[in-house]
Amino acid sequence: MGGFEMAEIIWKDRKRIFFGLPWTFTKYSLSEDRLFISTGFFSVKEDEVRLYRIMDVSLERKLWQRMCGLGTIKCCSADKTMGDFEIKNIKKSREVKEMLSNMVEDERTKKKVSSREFMDHERDELDDYNEYDDHDTY
Repeated sequence: MGGFEMAEIIWKDRKRIFFGLPWTFTKYSLSEDRLFISTGFFSVKEDEVRLYRIMDVSLERKLWQRMCGLGTIKCCSADKTMGDFEIKNIKKSREVKEMLSNMVEDERTKKKVSSREFMDHERDELDDYNEYDDHDTY
């Protein structure tokens, strides 16, 4: 996993195919403050996202995933290079999602990071607030 050894890895798995077999070249690792994703065989790409940049975590488990004991964790991120991403077809997905969610909250609290509920929906880095909109509070 290349440069991932420097951080103490708390959890790791790889993307799985049907029947839960780990015959893919996508690897996931989680340290105390970062999530790493490594993809590829001939050409390897290593991405990382700092946990405090993850804003939302959800779990999706389709029928075939439930039958194989797998699930996909969807992450909404403020990271510029990764954006929103998925941790696909992993074992113990519910436990991993809860662990990741708790670690994200801990890191956001530690770094004193808060996110606004209304963000840049188009991801064009322009504020979505329009002074001419009706902003009355009820």
